[in-house]
Amino acid sequence: MTRPSTAPRGPAPRVALRWLAMLTLSASVFAQDSDRADWLRNPAMGNYKAYAEFKMARYAEARAVWETLAEVGNGDALFNLAILAEDGLGEPQDLRKAESLYQAAAHAGNFKAQYRLGMLYSDGTRWPADLDRARIYLNLAARHGDRDAQARLQTLGLPPDEMPPLARAEWLASAGRHEEAARLYRPLADGGDRRAQTRLAWMYEAGRGVPRDLQEAARRFASAAEAGEAEAQYALAVMYRTGVGRPRDDTQSRLWLQRAADQGYPAARAALAAQPR
Repeated sequence: MTRPSTAPRGPAPRVALRWLAMLTLSASVFAQDSDRADWLRNPAMGNYKAYAEFKMARYAEARAVWETLAEVGNGDALFNLAILAEDGLGEPQDLRKAESLYQAAAHAGNFKAQYRLGMLYSDGTRWPADLDRARIYLNLAARHGDRDAQARLQTLGLPPDEMPPLARAEWLASAGRHEEAARLYRPLADGGDRRAQTRLAWMYEAGRGVPRDLQEAARRFASAAEAGEAEAQYALAVMYRTGVGRPRDDTQSRLWLQRAADQGYPAARAALAAQPR
């Protein structure tokens, strides 16, 4: 499945963990009673709030924030609105709308949108396959350091049954064949592949290909986070912040947010940078 983003996935340089000296997150940065003016003034706060609403399946509330930020061309917001349209979350599924929003986000420099378009144009299930366009978008994402785009470029044009297991699982998930994807992710995750573990956690959180189970999602996010996967660290931070899947614990939330930021994870870094000095 597609995962929501506040620019959630990118290069992860090996940086020493500094969580014992982490910055204190101001409650105002992630205020749940923020409004339109706050979101426009501080897009990182708005995107974080919307992501928290998304995790709690409050799609109308998330959309209100993202539509506000999309008005000023925020790439993360455009990407997340595309997810809602593609998956039919809180609105009728609309693939043409999703494509248009993904393209707007990609042109705004959002490499998750670039990767998603690359996947959609390469798998040929949601709209006709176009490997040339797929290659263009995957190269754009890869230049930003996106590991998944780099891996997909290596298998572009291969029949799915000739792909390595993780790449085949990604292809199946992109094509909407979630149950088959979950069956491939599971042994990889249980064998210690932290990227597969994170993918499976997202599936449990959303109930795609597996029954929705927030406790299982949290367990798998935690396993991948402990293994050093920045995307899982960020997701776990939000779970602790919202009390969804984990008891609310602001200290644990700050710890995992800082760990993700220390790896260069864009959403975590943006959240920390947005706090008052």
